[in-house]
Amino acid sequence: MKLGCSFATSLETPEHIRIAEQLGYERALCYDSPALYPDVWMVLDRAARLTERIVLGPGVLIPSLRHPMVTASAITTLVDAAGPDRVLVGVGSGFTGRLAMGRPPVPWAEVEHYTRVVQALLRGEQVEWEGAVIQLIQPDERFGPALPVSVPWAVAGEGPKGTRVARDLGADLFRITVPEPDFGRQTMMVIGTVLDDGEDPGSERVLDAAGHAAALYLHWAVEHGVIDELLGEGGHVWAAAYDGVPENVRHIALHDRHVVGVNDIDRPFVTREVMVGSGVALTRDQWRDRLAELEKGGCEHVHFQPAGRDIPRELEAFAAAYHR
Repeated sequence: MKLGCSFATSLETPEHIRIAEQLGYERALCYDSPALYPDVWMVLDRAARLTERIVLGPGVLIPSLRHPMVTASAITTLVDAAGPDRVLVGVGSGFTGRLAMGRPPVPWAEVEHYTRVVQALLRGEQVEWEGAVIQLIQPDERFGPALPVSVPWAVAGEGPKGTRVARDLGADLFRITVPEPDFGRQTMMVIGTVLDDGEDPGSERVLDAAGHAAALYLHWAVEHGVIDELLGEGGHVWAAAYDGVPENVRHIALHDRHVVGVNDIDRPFVTREVMVGSGVALTRDQWRDRLAELEKGGCEHVHFQPAGRDIPRELEAFAAAYHR
């Protein structure tokens, strides 16, 4: 199983990707959530110019955020900066990228259609979109690499519909829950921190580095209506803390500091017990056991998402646990 990393995209991410490359990470993906983070393509381009080997890409694009022509042009620009062998394009229906703007995920049929349109544009084909024929017509190498441009794709699909789209597209599968049995190329994203020897899972350092990971379970459960399945009665008490926020802006409060930190509403609920129970603060040996389980489940890559004030420390500690 190969080692990669994923980032809640920040202005510091290019430098963090450079460090990840030095530590042996083979891939680096950046989240595409414009309500929370800077533009993913601009950050990836900067990272390409600081690195030599690591594979780069958005993880994942949301079709409703950009016209397919804009996405195709962005992909060719990243290919020019990094090289065709260093680009991976992820696509999905939208978690934070949509929900943080108060909109539901994009239907999977639209995700598949959008992806096929972008792929056709990268082949240099004419394709219809919104009733008009469109085509990439960059005049020469001064404006973009020669077509066709071929890059691998991945689909972030937790349920059967997303998994089917990944199969139909011949794409990799991204997961954050459990591996999909008998699916060929799949990547699991893991989130949390590696405990130092004897470190308290409820310490301020651990909360800074991984408290957001515990809160992620609440955000996911609330947005997908599965509080009982994931969190039980305690989850309802936690979710009720948002009742004082007007419903029309509640999605903004819920996604405040999403996967980068613990917001003020969540903070009273992110306790030592929650950190331990959610499995986001593990020792090196515990991480090794978890990685072994993922590999046994069929994962080809594992992607670690660091957070907190010391992301280089998080990258180094996880790489050490992986290589141990």
